[in-house]
Amino acid sequence: MKTIVITGSTDGIGKLAATQLASEGHQVILHGRNPEKLNAVKKEIINTTGNQNILAFNADLSNLNEVNDLAKDISQTSSSIDVLINNAGVFKSNRPTNKEGLDLRFVVNYLAPVVFTNMLMPLLTKGDSRIINLSSAAQAPVSISALCGTETIDSQNSYAQSKLALTMWSFYLAAKHPSITTIAVNPGSLLNTKMVQEAYGQYWNSADKGASILCQLAIKEKHLTDSGKYFDNDKGSFSAAHPDAYNQEKINHLISETNKILKV
Repeated sequence: MKTIVITGSTDGIGKLAATQLASEGHQVILHGRNPEKLNAVKKEIINTTGNQNILAFNADLSNLNEVNDLAKDISQTSSSIDVLINNAGVFKSNRPTNKEGLDLRFVVNYLAPVVFTNMLMPLLTKGDSRIINLSSAAQAPVSISALCGTETIDSQNSYAQSKLALTMWSFYLAAKHPSITTIAVNPGSLLNTKMVQEAYGQYWNSADKGASILCQLAIKEKHLTDSGKYFDNDKGSFSAAHPDAYNQEKINHLISETNKILKV
């Protein structure tokens, strides 16, 4: 049995992956922004799978203080984590920025996973741990000024940039922590999820396609040696990410500016 944390697990592929992993007997730690919905999903997964070993924690990932608190709460209930799936993401929102004036997509899709993962790192270094980061086929060169909140860009651009930032950080993390398997994954383009429906009003593939690859990357033995790679589920294989993800100078600059924003 593995202990698996999944952010954004009250909807879409996060919820489907949580249900599948729970049905296989793993301890699943759910996360959601809406406490009522979170509790309802927890009960649903327990009833569906018969697995009582389901925990649930509430936090708004656009608030980095809440991200810190979320990691602390999980640390108090679990002595180790086998798998962390940074699944939560945002594309369209009524709020373009968080309270600090940072672009919401950069915060939720990139900065929150960085803070959350770094806080949980002591629990991830015990045993064969994995970090699965939800990237996207949409990847665009990162504007540091947009990341820092001094430049305003449209939602599609900031989403694509935030996903490349997450991919670049994934490769950085894989090199920094070689004992942990870190994989970035595009779960599939235009899956039938709430986020895709809100953004595009249409979909190409079932959300099960994305959930299935998350579960495979999270627990299959064969993927333990795939750290520092990018899985493109549109192709069904490991593939090349955006060229900037392999540019060490750009990665170093991104990490340096990220640390300034996070004051670490």
